[in-house]
Amino acid sequence: MNSNVGTVDRTLRVVFGLGFALGGWFTEDGGAMSMIFIIVGLVLVVTGLTSRCPIYKVAGIETNEKPDPRGH
Repeated sequence: MNSNVGTVDRTLRVVFGLGFALGGWFTEDGGAMSMIFIIVGLVLVVTGLTSRCPIYKVAGIETNEKPDPRGH
């Protein structure tokens, strides 16, 4: 699978993913909602670090910067 996540998208995924994961980890509840936040956060971090999103692939979305074929 080729890269389909751009630089800005990657940065936002990692930042928000860390926020979700840490927020879920440090809540005093420790229940199902905490686990959901941790899992969503980890998925965001992994897709941000690898520049690949399977949902984008299925939907045909690409946010990465493609080089201009004309060389401009």
